Amino acid sequence: MKHTITTRQKASQFIRILIPILITQITLSLMTFFDTMMSGHASPADLAGAAIGISLWIPVQTGLSGVLMGITPIISQLIGRGAKDKIAFNVMQGIMLSLLISLVVIVVGGLSLNALLNLMHLEPKVHYIAHQFLIAIGTGVIPLFGYMVIKSFIDATGNTRISMFITLTSLPINVALNYLLIFGKLGFPKLGGIGSGVGSAITYWCIFILSLVAVHKFKAFKEYAIFRKFYKISIIKWKELLKIGVPIGFAIFFETAVFAGVTLLMSRFDTVTIAAHQAAMNFATTLYMIPLSICLSLTILVGFETGASRLRDAKQYAKMGVLSAVALSILTAIFLLLFTKNVAALYSTAPEVVAMTEQFLIYAIFFQLSDAIATPIQGALRGYKDVNSPFFLAFIAYWIIGLPLGYVLANYTNQGPFGYWVGLISGLGVAAVLLIWRLSYIQRKLSQEVLPV
Repeated sequence: MKHTITTRQKASQFIRILIPILITQITLSLMTFFDTMMSGHASPADLAGAAIGISLWIPVQTGLSGVLMGITPIISQLIGRGAKDKIAFNVMQGIMLSLLISLVVIVVGGLSLNALLNLMHLEPKVHYIAHQFLIAIGTGVIPLFGYMVIKSFIDATGNTRISMFITLTSLPINVALNYLLIFGKLGFPKLGGIGSGVGSAITYWCIFILSLVAVHKFKAFKEYAIFRKFYKISIIKWKELLKIGVPIGFAIFFETAVFAGVTLLMSRFDTVTIAAHQAAMNFATTLYMIPLSICLSLTILVGFETGASRLRDAKQYAKMGVLSAVALSILTAIFLLLFTKNVAALYSTAPEVVAMTEQFLIYAIFFQLSDAIATPIQGALRGYKDVNSPFFLAFIAYWIIGLPLGYVLANYTNQGPFGYWVGLISGLGVAAVLLIWRLSYIQRKLSQEVLPV
């Protein structure tokens, strides 16, 4: 990364950082997309079981990955200040912290999984598939979280293309494993939706190993000497990482967990409704990768400029990111309106599932319009190291407003399962408004702090 002067230079650097991140995030999302879609072609029960497993796994994955992503603004600001000699220590502490978090997830998940699924009162086959899917994907927790730390380091240095190429290799591996394990091809066991969990876990190990090789071998990272020296665990550094990462992780968790909460509440409906809901939610999550990628780009760029005390440049990047996300969300909304039936047909061949998925997809349009504003702003705030307020705002918007409103609409009006979507859309809208206010406040506050006395 380098200091830019003109708007054109900023746009060029923004695009250079964004495009690889976007391809990376879409690739990661497509793993979930293919897990859901290919399971759906095994049977509606496999679709429902795998989708429920995914909906419970995603909040854990994204929330705890968010905690580990706290290293991104730290590294980007160190680079902005020219303190590259401190980066290896930070990265190694992040990797050791990721191992501890992984072990906690495995233990807690193993103890609570049965109780959680029993609360949903699923059909026996759906329950079994969801249970085995989560056990299978749990074997990939350690490499996934380790990879998230290394990826955050790679991206914070501005080498987003490298993490893009690593992640791109995951997609063909994942799809091939799904084909073999879901449908039992080439002598492999036919595992249905469970096979997608096994395939994802193996894929996580592959990309973790590739990221280790890249950081050790590629010239772009030689100056940081990440694995050249052994560092003891530093509780002080862990506290710093967690102080930044925990609010980020909880903000992401509250946003993703509310969808898992809806899945739990939706379990009272039949398998067709659950399958259609999860199919539409899966596609909405895929579209979410656009504002999420802009969010991650803004954390890097705003952090870099803030570390160098160039607040005007940081503000310009924030504005550029939000406007880009809004423009792209309008294009995806038009796409969904034109190809709703085609998208729904990707997930199932059962006519009743396709028909209901089409209805849910209309609501997905409003999802991504609100996300286009709220998500990039969260990235800009993280670049400023303002992480606590987005956490509290997310909790209010999703859990105090969105989920309770959805519950009321779904259970006490004629909206039925669609009431939950209306509630979630309302929560996202509130989050967007609150985050706009917070970003404006932080930018004014920082500009006043640097004014001469």
